[in-house]
Amino acid sequence: MEQNSLFASPADRRAAYRQLMLTDHGFLRSVWTHEYEIAPGVWRSNQPSPRRIARWAARGIKSVLLLRGKTLNEPIPMLEQDACARHGLTLRQAPVHGVKLMKSKRLLGLLDAFGTIERPFVMHCKSGIDRTGLAAFLYLVDQTEVAPEIARRQLSFKYLHLKTSRHGILDFMADAYLAAHRDRGLSLRDWAVAEYDPAALTARYKSAEALT
Repeated sequence: MEQNSLFASPADRRAAYRQLMLTDHGFLRSVWTHEYEIAPGVWRSNQPSPRRIARWAARGIKSVLLLRGKTLNEPIPMLEQDACARHGLTLRQAPVHGVKLMKSKRLLGLLDAFGTIERPFVMHCKSGIDRTGLAAFLYLVDQTEVAPEIARRQLSFKYLHLKTSRHGILDFMADAYLAAHRDRGLSLRDWAVAEYDPAALTARYKSAEALT
């Protein structure tokens, strides 16, 4: 094994890097980082390369929250783990789905991660558009004084998110919480525990879609 590396050999690391840059379209993200600071010390972004992780460390970033669902022993997450370890960043994972709603346990796990992760930190999925947009909305509602209606803008065309795309179910989830907050004053955590039902929301979303 390479010294201080998760990879068994330099060839394995190179293979993972090729997968990141080619199969995962990382060459596009070399010039398009899609990075935005959504709160002091809290950033949203797309999938970073090892080089960008090094730049984050130089900027003082302490942690990375990975929203993609791949297991950490697959090549791309492993490359990210390796880069974070090399540059002293903590990598945490809280998977978010892009085209279906996360289970209640995962939603609560994500909120717990928001409350305990060391800041400054960056959260990201692959493109930093849909899953990251939902997570950014949830973060602002859960961890800041930003009005939920303002936080809702994290899922908008400003970040290239389209409500009319196959990711529209994420908007439906966000709007379901906004309604609960407006009508009954529920906090996000109370809603997540007492009312959030991904199966029921999905059924309502599909029914609404069928009518359009």
